[in-house]
Amino acid sequence: MSNDRLKAHIAVLTGNFFFGISVVAVKYLTPSVMPPLALNVLRVSIALSLFWLMLLFKPSKATIRKKDIPLFILCAATGIAINQILFIQGTSMTSAIHAALLSLGTPIAITAIAAWLLKEKITLNKTTGLILGISGATILILIKTTTDKDSNMLGDIFIIINAISYAFYLVLVQPLMANYKPEHVIRWVFLFGAFMIVPLGFNDALTIQWEMFLWYHWLSLIFVVIGSTFLAYLFMVYGVDKLGATITGTYIYTQPVFATITSMILFNEKLTFIKILSAILIFVGVYLVNKKKQV
Repeated sequence: MSNDRLKAHIAVLTGNFFFGISVVAVKYLTPSVMPPLALNVLRVSIALSLFWLMLLFKPSKATIRKKDIPLFILCAATGIAINQILFIQGTSMTSAIHAALLSLGTPIAITAIAAWLLKEKITLNKTTGLILGISGATILILIKTTTDKDSNMLGDIFIIINAISYAFYLVLVQPLMANYKPEHVIRWVFLFGAFMIVPLGFNDALTIQWEMFLWYHWLSLIFVVIGSTFLAYLFMVYGVDKLGATITGTYIYTQPVFATITSMILFNEKLTFIKILSAILIFVGVYLVNKKKQV
């Protein structure tokens, strides 16, 4: 394995660690001290500022071609606006373990999207994987236990749509990587995304209860904004550039591991039989849709 690919694997794993733990961090912030949309505004605004400040340390051409603007806007809609809004909203409404497990819909959705947009062949393995993955998600959403009092069906659905939207983003952003550096792509994607999110959440941002912030609220906010937004997106776009969308998307299976361990420690969430069964079905589904045919 080349040094660049090794660094890309490490970057993607680290990015998914940030994404996984952010599920728990978001639970500390919303809706107790701020509305979900307010967190979206802080998240995208601060990260956007940091992406553009990077130009001071690593000067480069800051423009993009006019013909690429529609694709940048589409990436902003799928990878920033829809993805982030539904992730924060869904996570605030459901349990951390549910949010993390349902996020595994991304690599499964990538397979379906690639078959649709890129005309990739759907094999028996992929078909079986899609069925298992969807079955696991359905069981998790529909079958509730007494330990699932914090989970909400609408929140679960938001997380699934968020995962599908992020899958579209990982596929759509690849052509931009052929013409721009990863940090340049994410810089403009966040700029267009900010124009979508900030107007929607500006009024909510004015209602943030800063006076109620305790040390763990500040720590959670820093983690969400810097870790799971600025650094995670930077690492993920680097991974897409070096490894491709499929391999990068597959790393999402590590998120539930990070989120589950953390939520069991901090929120005393229980790993029930239903959650374990759903996790097994989803994990096997992810494995099958990404399994290469032996020749």
